[in-house]
Amino acid sequence: MSDIATVRRRRVRSTGLLIGVAIVGGYLLAALFAPWIAPAGPHELNVADALARPSAEHPLGTDDLGRDVLSRLLYAARVDLALGVAAAVTAYVLGTMVGLVSGYAGGWLDLVLTRVMDVVQTMPVIVTIMILLLVIGRGPVGIVVALALAGWVGYARLARGTVLAARNLDYVAAARLAGLGHRRVLLRHVLPNVWTHGVVFLASDIVASVGAIATMGYLGIGLEVSAPEWGRMISAGQAFLATNWWLSVAPGLAIVVLGLGLALVSDGLTDRLTDRLGR
Repeated sequence: MSDIATVRRRRVRSTGLLIGVAIVGGYLLAALFAPWIAPAGPHELNVADALARPSAEHPLGTDDLGRDVLSRLLYAARVDLALGVAAAVTAYVLGTMVGLVSGYAGGWLDLVLTRVMDVVQTMPVIVTIMILLLVIGRGPVGIVVALALAGWVGYARLARGTVLAARNLDYVAAARLAGLGHRRVLLRHVLPNVWTHGVVFLASDIVASVGAIATMGYLGIGLEVSAPEWGRMISAGQAFLATNWWLSVAPGLAIVVLGLGLALVSDGLTDRLTDRLGR
């Protein structure tokens, strides 16, 4: 019975992973082909047709400036996904490198880096991002840098813990005895055991990054006002919830479904990694 239950669990996990990949893949295709599938340009104004209800011409209606909502939704996927992935990957690379050095070097350097991690982690994320945006400046680059500097600690702690467990293993000791330099030991013998754990965390971190970008757009501290962005669309549609509720609900659902897809991918990768390590 236990073997049957294990097989069933694995099937459920695989199905969840496939569903997640399908959802994320659908978003990527929609973002990639937005110029060809969008009914209109994201900035095309038609004030005479403002707040039009959903129709064949405008499947999700128009906003208060007469812009096609579906078109802006598709182009917003390009913006939010690109910035979210860029921010998460940057945080992943930065945090993994810091964690590698901290865990492998030990001593005073590990102590200093660990204290820096503690300080960064105690700061409220949205407040940290707002301060960094004031220093760096608004715009795509500022958003990516701010999110990366606010989110690298999780990767650093994960990498540090893995390195602390790996640096005393036999193959690492053998590499040191063979006279290999610290950089070569880190990159060729320690890093391969670290990066996979970070990749699993990366999928869920993209969700957090997209959520933070939407929050910044909602608060009006992210991209420029006219940029198609889910958080900005939610904020702009609030005034019309009683009559044109889909103006805010559509971008909100876009964020929720994307988060679901990435969560399924993250859970599936975690299960695959756990099974591989358990063998």
